[in-house]
Amino acid sequence: MHLRITNISARAFDAYRFSFESAGALELIEYSGLAASPARYICFESSSMHVPRANVSPRRGLMNQESRKPFTAYIGIDWASTKHDICLQVAGTGERVFERITHKPEAIEAWAQGLYQRLGGPIAVALELSEGPIVSALEKYDFLVLFPIDPKRLAKYREAFTPSGAKDDPTDAEFALDYLMRHPERLSPLKPQSVAMRKLRYLVEARDRLKGDQSRCVNRLVQALKHYYPQVLDWFSEHNTVVFCDFLRQWPTLEKAKRARRSRLERFFSEHNVRFARVIEDRIQAIKAATPLTRDEAVIDAHRLQVEILIEQLRLTIHALKRLDEEISAIAEQLPDYALFSPLSGAGKVIGPRLLAAFGEDRDRYRTAAQLQKSSGIAPITKRSGNTTWVHWRWQCPKFLRQTFVEYAAQTINKSAWAGAYYRQQRARGASHNAAVRALAYKWIRILYRGWYDRTPYDESKYLEALRRRGSPLLKHLAEAA
Repeated sequence: MHLRITNISARAFDAYRFSFESAGALELIEYSGLAASPARYICFESSSMHVPRANVSPRRGLMNQESRKPFTAYIGIDWASTKHDICLQVAGTGERVFERITHKPEAIEAWAQGLYQRLGGPIAVALELSEGPIVSALEKYDFLVLFPIDPKRLAKYREAFTPSGAKDDPTDAEFALDYLMRHPERLSPLKPQSVAMRKLRYLVEARDRLKGDQSRCVNRLVQALKHYYPQVLDWFSEHNTVVFCDFLRQWPTLEKAKRARRSRLERFFSEHNVRFARVIEDRIQAIKAATPLTRDEAVIDAHRLQVEILIEQLRLTIHALKRLDEEISAIAEQLPDYALFSPLSGAGKVIGPRLLAAFGEDRDRYRTAAQLQKSSGIAPITKRSGNTTWVHWRWQCPKFLRQTFVEYAAQTINKSAWAGAYYRQQRARGASHNAAVRALAYKWIRILYRGWYDRTPYDESKYLEALRRRGSPLLKHLAEAA
C-alpha cells in the first residue's frame, strides 16, 4: 500500500510571459507551458478516486450510475496491433497481476466480461492513446472508465525509473497503472463527443490525408510529363482537375494532340464547361504550334505509361474528395455549432467543418482560449537557462489541429480588415510570412473561442468597434490600408 502523500507546490511554468503583440486590444499574455496549479497529490491506495459527473459521457448510462462509486480496480494497458499487455491491481491490495490478450474481438470480450464478473465496476483503465482500435473496443463497456495518458509524458515517467533505457511491454503497462494511481489529478476520464461530431472529425482528417495523396499524385504526374510532354502543363493552370485527366486520357502524347481535329478539340473543351472562346482558341493554337521535346521512343513510351496510370489514380482521388465533401457538409449542417463557423470569411465548406471539429461541442474541454492555443501548438514555447533564452514553436502537438488554424488565418489576410492589418504589422516588424500567419492564428483562436464558448457568431463590425474603443495600434495600419 502506498503512503498518503500531500504535495503543495508553487506555480511552475516552462516559459516566461510571451505575446505576439506588445500593446493594444489584441494583446494576450501567454504562458507557453501548462501551468501546474497547487494541488494535493493523493494516491488511490489511501483514498477513493471519483470521476466527476460532468466529465462522463451521457450516452454511457451505467457509467453515470457507477461514476460516484470508488473504483474497484485499476488497470494499465500497453497496446499493440496484435496483442495487449495488461497490469491489474485490485483496490485495497498491493498485488499487481500481469496478463496478455490478443487483439481479437472475442478475446477482448471474454477478458472484459470476466473482469466485471470478478470485480464489478467501475474500473479505471490507463492507456497511451485517446483513440484507436483498443479504445473503440473498450468504450462499449460502461463499467470501464478510460484515462488517456500522453505517450511522451509516460515515456519520461518510465525514464525517471529506468535510466538505462530498458523497456518492455509488461513493465510499460505497469508504469501506466502506476502513473494512474499516483497522479490522478493530472488525468481526466475520456469523454467521447456525440456520434455526429466524432464522425465529422474522422472525415475531415481523412479528407486531409486524401488531399495529401492527391498532391503527391499530381507531383508525380507533373514530373513524368516534364520528360516528354511539358506543353500540356502550360495549357492547363490546374493539374488536379477532371478536364486535365480527361485530356491526357484522350491525347497522352503531343503527337496525338497535334493530330486531333479542331472540331474535336472544341467539342472536348465545351463538354468540360470551358465556355470562353478565347481560352479555347489559345489552347488550340498552342497545341498546333507546339514542338516535341524529344522523339526518343524509350522516353516517350515509358513516361506515357506512367502518365496513364497516374491519371487514373488522380481521377479516383478527385471523385473521392467530392464524395467526402458532400458527406462532411451533410454532417456539419446537422450540428448546431456549425452556424458559428460557416459564416466566417475564408472558412468555406472545407475549413469551416475543420474549425467546428477543432473546437468540438464540449465547452468544458477548453476552459480558456490559452488552453486551446497551447494544445493546438500555435502558442510558442520559451526556454530560459541562465543568460540563454530560446523561443521556438511546438514540435509535439496535433499537427492537423495546428494546420487547421494556420490555414484559416492565411485565408483571412485578404478577407478581414483587421487580420490583414495585423499580418502587415507583423511583417513590418521583421517576421517571416509563416511566423506572421501563426501569430495571426494565435489571435484568431482567442476571438473564435469567445464566440464558440458564448455561442455567439463572430461579427467583424463589432470587433472593429472594440478596437476603436480600446485605441488599438492596429487602427493605424487599418487607416494606412484604407
